[in-house]
Amino acid sequence: MKITFLFLLALGIFGACSTIKVSSDFDREANFAGYKTYAFTPDAEALPVGDINRKRIMDAVSNELTAKGLTKSDQPAVWIDLKIKAQQMESATATTSSPYGAGYGYRWGGGFSTTTINVEHYVEGTLFVDMIDVSKKQLVWQGRAVGTLDPDADAKKREYNINQAVKQIFTKYPPK
Repeated sequence: MKITFLFLLALGIFGACSTIKVSSDFDREANFAGYKTYAFTPDAEALPVGDINRKRIMDAVSNELTAKGLTKSDQPAVWIDLKIKAQQMESATATTSSPYGAGYGYRWGGGFSTTTINVEHYVEGTLFVDMIDVSKKQLVWQGRAVGTLDPDADAKKREYNINQAVKQIFTKYPPK
């Protein structure tokens, strides 16, 4: 499972951005106005994806943090940690049809119909962005993006998908 996910993630991150679901949670006692500097954790810098996609993700997060007024620092107020997760999913759709048109079989006996079940397999990926207060050593904010991974995305589309997913995550920061 982990190998499959890493392979798919190396090929392409999220698919159509309109299907990305984002959410966030935060510590209500945290002073988000006081967070002006950040740095990535060693785990984020070793995110288990290909080097190119890791750089894309970290650059997208850095761009969004900069837009929110934070700057990268060797003495950060918050650590930024990144995690990824994948889950093999499937969905099934059943379609029933009658060779005699709608309702014919039901009204006049027999009820001749055919049901076709289509099963679709796909990988759903989640990107977590955690913000950890350095002085308290405590998680203060987490943003998540969940979407279908696109194994056929070219390099330009992968970069676009990553940027859009991260941009959507940061619409939830700072919390209101």
